[in-house]
Amino acid sequence: MRDERMFGVEETARESGLSRRSFVKMVAGGIVLFFTVGELPSLLAQRQQRNLPSDFNAFLHIGEDGRVTCFTGKIEMGQGVVTSLAQMIADEMDVELANIDMIMGDTDLCPWDMGTFGSMTTRVFGPALRLAAAEARMVLVELASEKLNIPINKLSTENGTVFNTEDRSARISYAQLASGKKIIRHATGTVKVKEPSEFRIMATPVTRRDGEEKVTGSAKYSGDIRLPDMLYASILCPPFHGAKLLSVDVAGAKKYPGAQVIRQEDFIAVLHPHPDIAAKALVEITPKFDAPTSPLDSENIFDHLLKVAPEGKVIASEGDLTAGEKESKEIIEQTYFDGYKAHAPMETHTALVDAGGEKVTVWASTQNPFTAKEEVAKELGISPEHVRLMPVFVGGGFGGKTHNTQIIEAARLSKISGKPVQVCWNREEEFFYDAFRPAAIVKIRSGVSGSGKMHFWNYRVYYAGDRGAAQFYTIPNQSTVVYSSGWGGAEGSHPFTTGPWRAPGNNTNTFARESQIDEMAARIGADPLAFRMDNLSDKRMRRVLLAAAEKFGWKPAPAPSGRGWGIACGIDAGTYVAAMAEVAVEKSSGNISVKRVVCAQDMGLSVNPEGAALQMEGCITMGLGYALREDLRFRGGKIFDHNFDTYEIPRFSWLPKIETVIIDDKHADPHGGGEPAIILMGAAVGNALFDAAGIRMVRLPMIPERVKKALDAKKG
Repeated sequence: MRDERMFGVEETARESGLSRRSFVKMVAGGIVLFFTVGELPSLLAQRQQRNLPSDFNAFLHIGEDGRVTCFTGKIEMGQGVVTSLAQMIADEMDVELANIDMIMGDTDLCPWDMGTFGSMTTRVFGPALRLAAAEARMVLVELASEKLNIPINKLSTENGTVFNTEDRSARISYAQLASGKKIIRHATGTVKVKEPSEFRIMATPVTRRDGEEKVTGSAKYSGDIRLPDMLYASILCPPFHGAKLLSVDVAGAKKYPGAQVIRQEDFIAVLHPHPDIAAKALVEITPKFDAPTSPLDSENIFDHLLKVAPEGKVIASEGDLTAGEKESKEIIEQTYFDGYKAHAPMETHTALVDAGGEKVTVWASTQNPFTAKEEVAKELGISPEHVRLMPVFVGGGFGGKTHNTQIIEAARLSKISGKPVQVCWNREEEFFYDAFRPAAIVKIRSGVSGSGKMHFWNYRVYYAGDRGAAQFYTIPNQSTVVYSSGWGGAEGSHPFTTGPWRAPGNNTNTFARESQIDEMAARIGADPLAFRMDNLSDKRMRRVLLAAAEKFGWKPAPAPSGRGWGIACGIDAGTYVAAMAEVAVEKSSGNISVKRVVCAQDMGLSVNPEGAALQMEGCITMGLGYALREDLRFRGGKIFDHNFDTYEIPRFSWLPKIETVIIDDKHADPHGGGEPAIILMGAAVGNALFDAAGIRMVRLPMIPERVKKALDAKKG
């Protein structure tokens, strides 16, 4: 008779590229629990396209040594989930955290996964993982009941053992229960997870388990992998987007001994056993490109985007805008602009591919290893089961490493050369080939009564999408229309590739909304915090605002007060955040110095408060970059920013004092923590600047030249 529990595991093994035989070999002994994660529409669609069962799978394995291993297609790229996911398992299974192993992103060992993005690992994968771990513990209790001949209701667990609550000397370890066994179960999801009062490891600050490796330099990234006879590639990069190769002379590169020149139509590369020689040889290649004549640049791009904008989609509509406008004492109309942003990760796009054997093996910096696996298979004309992506650390992604161009390049070159090939983009290539965060425009017309109530809100957002566009203030008459769903936009709208960038679109939407809210408060002479509280009925948002205000020491005063204090609040990935910033502006240069930032965050259950605080600090730091300095300059298809000498990301020398407040609701589901705090920085700093100097900046970033121009205009 067919065992349905085994069938579930066999199907999952097939999806991940494992045959039944190799899967059984992998789990030669111990207990395996197979489980599924909630049904997201986008996830279901992707699985159906691949003819996979409509679920999202992972394994828990209790080994004969008592160690518990989680196999998941999620990856660790600095967000700390390698630690927080292990905490969930350890707590639900009553196992020491040190006895949890995480196998992440290995496409031969882990089931298919859509990718790591959108702050979904903790809030979507986490609850299912807890349920599976709780059920795994129950399986162990059932086995112990049989082994010890003690009723289940008299058994409990601690530190990897099951014991008799009436006679603690009667106990058996998980290792003993798993020894000599091969038990495979499919989780039912019916076992109750622990109550917060029972937590021993969750909701407790834990130092990141990958911290020592990264601090000491022993952590392995794609660029650290070395294979025998591997070659390094330098690839010809066009001088501007849209350029076409007219002719090329590769003779100069061939003068370097050992240099191998590869050409496939417009794809030209130099391979060499030493990366510096490959780079030098590439310089000797003489290409001729045509010159596109696009008139677009970083200043006129906004006019262009408005002209080619697609038809808008209404995402919210309530009340009567006309009636609301008539009831308003003050009408505020403003347009906000946000330029293109680069992802600028510490680790550039890198991949090492060995296509010389029966199976193609890939080490790559990617947020979506299973997608990359399919892309490699398509490029090489082979079945995906013959491709394996190995797990490595990823040195930052922020949405930019969902594009796997470097992996395809390395796969193609490895196939041609018959040797392992590493492609590691230099910083100029990283900027050139980036899928930039799209430039965007937000138009707002709003009104407020003399008593301080918002009466109407007419919101139009172009190219930032709907993430963060929804209104959470209490406004009886409102409309929100989105023109373009976000990155990519209408066909031909952007002069180069665009893509998701940490909390995609929400940075722009929050900057526009919170700047407009601040302007409304200023028009009626209201304190910015009091005005927000008077127009908020959302209890969670009121709570985070008050928590931030208490930590900051906010004292009421209408802006501009000269203090340089600013507020912003928002929602991202189910998490509520509020921030307050203190700034000073140098009027002679327009330079803004951020002195202090306080951020309060309600993310439901905070699995690892230390990790959550680190993510908040990272978001605030990165957010100051898009708020103050990061501005991609271009003309036509030519990118003028090639490195950090002109594209300036935050530096330690100008970072403020950062304080975080985590409102930990242990009874609530966990929500995203890797992105929410970043959405506030543009508005918090912009509002603080208005409070300090009385100027309203409507375009990000607030570079000194723009601030100085606004200051001079105010004086004139």
